[in-house]
Amino acid sequence: MPLNKSDLVTAVAAKANLTKTDTEAVINAFQDVLIESLSKGEAVKLTGLLSVERVERAARTGRNPRTGEELQIPAGFGVKVSAGSLLKKAVAA
Repeated sequence: MPLNKSDLVTAVAAKANLTKTDTEAVINAFQDVLIESLSKGEAVKLTGLLSVERVERAARTGRNPRTGEELQIPAGFGVKVSAGSLLKKAVAA
């Protein structure tokens, strides 16, 4: 079962001895900083845990799976998330 935001707030609050209200404010602030940084093209790196960066996608030709018709997909941006060493070790165990 996935850990949703409410579960995350509860778990972090318990580990850090903070109130749920304070913990939720921190998580919301982290989310805002992450979004603002990526929108400016800045990468966010938490050493050992993960890195998140904006990547540019070139324009390309795609195909409508229903009709088989070719269509042009414009250039744009995506998000690349890479796991750090601590995260990789945690899931490998």
